[in-house]
Amino acid sequence: KYHSRLPFPSPGDLPDPRIKPVSSALAGWIWSRESRKEIEKEREAYRQRTAAFQRDLEARYHATIAESRRAVAHLSLELEKEQNRTTSYREALISQGRKLVEEKKLLEQERAQVLQERRQPLRSAYLRCLGQEEDWQRRARLLLSEFEAALTERQSIYCSLVLPRRRRLELEKSLLVRASTDPVAADLEMAAGLTDIFKHDTHCGDVWNTNKRQNGRLMWLYLRYWELIIELKKFKQVEKAILEK
Repeated sequence: KYHSRLPFPSPGDLPDPRIKPVSSALAGWIWSRESRKEIEKEREAYRQRTAAFQRDLEARYHATIAESRRAVAHLSLELEKEQNRTTSYREALISQGRKLVEEKKLLEQERAQVLQERRQPLRSAYLRCLGQEEDWQRRARLLLSEFEAALTERQSIYCSLVLPRRRRLELEKSLLVRASTDPVAADLEMAAGLTDIFKHDTHCGDVWNTNKRQNGRLMWLYLRYWELIIELKKFKQVEKAILEK
């Protein structure tokens, strides 16, 4: 009675005896194999993209390094040329300064000899001429002091990383105009020296330097040279006045 109530399967519900069922292990193996192929394919494509990107980066890196080396070599050559020019100017100024010192010593010796020979009759004339030259000497020393301060400021602007270049050019122009119009500066022929300084004095102290007097080299040689010229002109003028009498 109980079994008679169970549904009797129809022919369509029965499995086809011609189709063999696929085991779950075989299905897993097929899926795993296909997955590995896809993974290997993606992995190979990723390796190729990475290798191409790395080659591109290396090419750019080597090109940048080569360009930087060429730029450094060019700058080093220009710096060496500039240093050689500055050295030659400095040596010429030092030599000229030594000659002026020697000439000054000879003039002092000659003056002392003249004074010794004509001490009494020429003493008053010498003192008078010396007094007349004191005014020119005072103006010349004051002018030199002002030019020293201006040149120190100019070199400080040149060495500064923040101060504008226009400010330095205006200061240089002002100094050249004054050197051309001031009679004392004209006597010292300062315009040519200033042009030389502006063109060739590129020396600066180290990056942390706060002492403006550590900047510049050529300008200090010229300032010393002009100082010697001032002293030399004083003795020459006095000697000329005495000999004319």
